[in-house]
Order: sequence, then structure tokens, then C-alpha cells
Amino acid sequence: MTRAAEVFRQFLLLGCTSFGGPVAHLGYFRERFVERRGWLSDAAYADLVALCQFLPGPASSQVGIGLGMMRAGWLGGLAAWAGFTLPSALLLISVAALLGLNPAWMDGGWVQGLKVAAVAVVAQAVLGMQRKLAPDQARASLMVLVAILVLLIRHPAVQLLGLLIGAIAGVTLLEAPPQREAGVDALRVPISRRSGAVLLLIMLAMLLSLPWLLQSGQPVVIRQLASFFQAGALVFGGGHVVLPLLEQSLVPHGWISSDSFLVGYGAAQAVPGPLFTLSAFLGYDLRGGLQGVLGSFMALTALFLPAFALVGGVLPFWAQLGQASWMRRALKGINAAVVGVLLAALYQPVWQVGIKSAADFALAAAALLLLVGWRQPAWRVVMLCALAGGLGLHH
Repeated sequence: MTRAAEVFRQFLLLGCTSFGGPVAHLGYFRERFVERRGWLSDAAYADLVALCQFLPGPASSQVGIGLGMMRAGWLGGLAAWAGFTLPSALLLISVAALLGLNPAWMDGGWVQGLKVAAVAVVAQAVLGMQRKLAPDQARASLMVLVAILVLLIRHPAVQLLGLLIGAIAGVTLLEAPPQREAGVDALRVPISRRSGAVLLLIMLAMLLSLPWLLQSGQPVVIRQLASFFQAGALVFGGGHVVLPLLEQSLVPHGWISSDSFLVGYGAAQAVPGPLFTLSAFLGYDLRGGLQGVLGSFMALTALFLPAFALVGGVLPFWAQLGQASWMRRALKGINAAVVGVLLAALYQPVWQVGIKSAADFALAAAALLLLVGWRQPAWRVVMLCALAGGLGLHH
């Protein structure tokens, strides 16, 4: 078995069993690749995790891509991404196809249960991220300021403005976190700095072309793919934060309804693997553009492409960049701003679409209790909410 095939097999097993979200994924990776298989040291793994928390994109998927690259180069990175992503993507494509065959299912109580579950899951994410990323007065204030901006100025660009404000506030107002000794010696990556630089230049060119690709005169499919790419390139803070970015890019254009969007988000909580595979559900039936299985995989690729390019581009340079004091301060501010973006999303669209009655609120409160108080996994809570909705318990 080649190294790339070995990487694919290991990540396919994880992709079928990794419930619990990004933090749990990182625990699964460490147990399998550091403790059991000895692919890299604890110090090197911590260094890789630090890089992927710094970069925009899905942190756990990027750690997986980085592990694959360290093991088997570019092909290994692709194998790791495919193995970890395909199981949940195929499950969500199946859900989208079933809804397409019988749209009346969208009116079922189980669908409302999924929307209510989304309220509880996002609320849990806001609580957990606030405790970790905005625990003090300065960062909590920054979080609320960004949330207010995003709620009052309904434009996708305001989210990027919020992250920029976070970075500036971090550099100018916050103290740098303690410098950690990096596992540079153990972090061996078979990728040259020249290759990394070329990849970053390509990434920059694609980002600069986004305003042109998103213009109303472009074909709808191009605009939709550019929207997925833009979300993947700008989302800091992990999978949950992609929710407001994609919602602002897709729903106002009429490409998908808020109801369908939240159904996909709820379904994505009930499957293993990365939350970014929500894009496979969304790409299955976008009005006037992406359609079917091909549309799903095109949307999936567009959303994950920045993650792959950024990990491969920055990994060769991380040993020096990650130790810079100004970079660590900026990252503290960006992380606090990210929680603000997610706090705004909790209200619009998640709360406004999901909570229609006192019974819905009661179900959401019970779901949040299970998640936070009883520490039940998200997939189990989502399924319970869908069951409660199907039985009419939210009425």
C-alpha cells in the first residue's frame, strides 16, 4: 500500500466515525496519528494545529490536510481531504436528493425540528467560543461591537470589516499570548517554500478576481461558485462561522430559501466529518445554477479549495510566522470578532427562521440543556429534535 493510499484509508475510517465537531476531530487525529501510529510528535502536532487555527477555513479539515501532506506530499493532502470529507458529503447529497424527489417533506414537522436544533447548536457554539476566545472585558466588548455591526449593516462585506477591526484592535490594544516553543525540528513537510509561495500567489490572484466573478453580469454558476470560494477563504473560527457567510451570499439572491438552508445546516450536524460539507447539500439544487451530484461536488470543491491552498502555501513558512508577536496579537482580536459574527448569525437567520412559537423555544431550550448541561453529542441532539418535530411535540 502506498503512503497516499494509507492516508486515504485512515482518513476514510475517521470520516465515517468522527462525530462531535472540530474539537473532537482534533482529539481523534491526535489519538490516531500521534499516539497510535507515531506519524509525528506531540510538538509537531501542536504546531500544525496552531497554524490551522491561524488560517481562515475549517480548522479540523486543514489539520487533516496538513497531516496528509506531511505523510505523503500533495497527493497525501488530497487523500486525507477526500477520505475525511466524502462520507458526510455523500450523506448530505442523499438528503438533498430525497427532498428534491418529494419537496412536500420540507413541510414536515421533522424539518422544523432540524431548524430548532440549529438554534441550540449555534447557541452552544457561541457560548463555548466566547469562553475560550472572548473571556475578558476587552475581547467581549469587541465581540459585541462586531455583532452589532453585522446585524445593523446587512451586507456580506461587513463581516470582513468586522474581522479587520478585530485584527487592528488585537495589534493595537491586546497583549500577545505567551510564546510557545514550536516543534519546528519535528514538523517536516515535503513541500518547498517556492511551491508554497506559488500557491499563495495563485490564491491571492483568485481572491482579487472575486469582485469581477461576483458581478451580476457573470453566469449564475460562476457567481455561485465564487460565493462558495469566498466563504471558504474568509471564514475564521471553524465550521459554524461559515453559516452566516454562505447565508448572506446565497439567500438574498434567491438561489436557496432560508428554510432549505437551515434544513441543510441541521442535517450537517447529524453526520460525521466536517461541517463544511453543508456545501454538498446546498450545491445540489441552487435556483438557476448548480444542480445535482455534479453541482454538489463543484460547491464542495469551491468551498474547500482555499483551505487546501492555504495549508500548502503557508505550511513551509509557519515556523517563523507563527512566532511573531504582532501576528499572535492580531489573531486574538480576529478570534474575538469571529464570535461576534456567529452571535449575529444566532439571531439572523437561525433564530428568526427556527423559532416560530413558544413550543419551538421550549424544544430549543431542552436541546441546549442536552448539549451544554448533559454534554450530549450534537448529532444525537439533532436527531432527537427531528424526532420531536416529526411527532408534533413542537406544537
